[in-house]
Amino acid sequence: MFVIPIYIEAGVCGFESPAAQYTELGVSLDELLIKHPDATFIGIASGCSMQEIGIFEGDLLLVDRAEIPKDGDVIVANLNGLFVCKLLDKTNARLLSASSAYKPVQLTESDEFQLEGVVTRSIRLHRQSPELLSCMP
Repeated sequence: MFVIPIYIEAGVCGFESPAAQYTELGVSLDELLIKHPDATFIGIASGCSMQEIGIFEGDLLLVDRAEIPKDGDVIVANLNGLFVCKLLDKTNARLLSASSAYKPVQLTESDEFQLEGVVTRSIRLHRQSPELLSCMP
């Protein structure tokens, strides 16, 4: 994919075709967004507990399994058989929501917990694609 930089000001009534004079950057979205292609997968966000940090229902999440998780990272984990997207509190062994409406989840030895990866990017779709809609519950 080639990137065509287009700068559009609000209130513009018309403008020249973006293809008329463009600069081809020769870079793919994979190269721009994914650091570890062999260790990265895409998930679809569900729920509203992460909205306060900008992750909304239906957003795409780029999850990198090669990144070392740090305190405060947004992570995807399998907690007792459910996939969750939360903020990691390694110091206190907790998973935090970005919303005060949801209580922290204290991890215990009886929990089945598997860290799946660190969310490195979230992408908001302004028009849902039929392919993604078929993947959503």
